[in-house]
Amino acid sequence: MTGLIYKILRPQEWRDATENSAYSGAPVDIADGFVHFSTEAQVADTAVKHFGDSDRIHLLGFRPDVFPAHTLKWEKSRGGDLFPHLYAPLNITLACERLSLSRRIDGTFDFSFLKKDKA
Repeated sequence: MTGLIYKILRPQEWRDATENSAYSGAPVDIADGFVHFSTEAQVADTAVKHFGDSDRIHLLGFRPDVFPAHTLKWEKSRGGDLFPHLYAPLNITLACERLSLSRRIDGTFDFSFLKKDKA
């Protein structure tokens, strides 16, 4: 798999992650035993499905190769798609991108910038 993988955090999760060099993840990550990521193609749907209660989110982009290969697994999830799952604490300083997004009037988050270089 190539391209960046993305982690979405609510504001309180972002604060928690910045205070802990080894962030265990959001409650759903802790419950599932791994940190959930999405690909560029999956991240907008992830925001709709899991972050509908947030007016603001933080989007962190990571190169998959910054994680030891044995800790990052691509596993079937929603709709049979392969999703990246990190079986280790997340060090957010490894992120190569960080953006804060606010909910638009239509209730969605705008991820169109992810396709800016695509023709």
